[in-house]
Amino acid sequence: MKAAPFTLDAPSDLAGAARTLANGEKLIAGGQSLGPMLNLRLARPPALLALAGLPELRGVQQTAAHVIIGAAVTHAEIADGLAPDIGGGILARIAEGIAYRAVRNRGTIGGSLCHADPAADWVCTLTALGAEALTYRAGGPGRAIALRDFIAGAFRNSLRPDEILQAVRIPRLSPTARWGYYKACRKPGEFAHAMAAVLRDEPAGFCRAVIGATGGPPLIFEAERATPEAIAETLRGDVGGMDGIDRQMQAAAMRRAFAQVSA
Repeated sequence: MKAAPFTLDAPSDLAGAARTLANGEKLIAGGQSLGPMLNLRLARPPALLALAGLPELRGVQQTAAHVIIGAAVTHAEIADGLAPDIGGGILARIAEGIAYRAVRNRGTIGGSLCHADPAADWVCTLTALGAEALTYRAGGPGRAIALRDFIAGAFRNSLRPDEILQAVRIPRLSPTARWGYYKACRKPGEFAHAMAAVLRDEPAGFCRAVIGATGGPPLIFEAERATPEAIAETLRGDVGGMDGIDRQMQAAAMRRAFAQVSA
């Protein structure tokens, strides 16, 4: 099928995009998720607002405590090391595992988060890493939204109608932090059927574990709940609408993520 007719607006700067947003246009960056939905006519917006070329969404900044990546930076750019890392090559490793190279060349970190697919790599991993979504709005300052609050549900984010995701702010890891990430796919490049991410810093007494691909927002476990045993016990119940096979797959993914942390 082909997309229903729509108009395309390509503003030259972020301020112009924010002003145009008041007309109710749907945002598009790399289009790797929205494009198929348009062609299948699952989405029929009358107008699209193209963001991928805006320079304000393409920047990368570093501070002593954070790495800030513009929303229109592509997965491929992160995988190729063109964006700074938070430690241990983690961001490049995550980006390299997203879909196929052709998708990584076009897909963007911000587009993935805004699309809020529960099985998306960035949704799960950036939640575990404690990242924040930085927004922009015309006529006033934007917000810094913790990823755990930004992902409101399956394919739902917490952006207001007048907001655009401008960047993602990711804390740097301490030298003692350990990271594990595992996802289960039928074949490389497909959507994950189970995924888990674990961030642990034992000297700091910190541990966070996140389960993605749940059919809803990520499941977050912290402190005493962030252990394989406690998570397995939780998964024995009715969690996120998962059936028995889903729960077993998620428990296995979590065990493998924890094994990477302990290796």
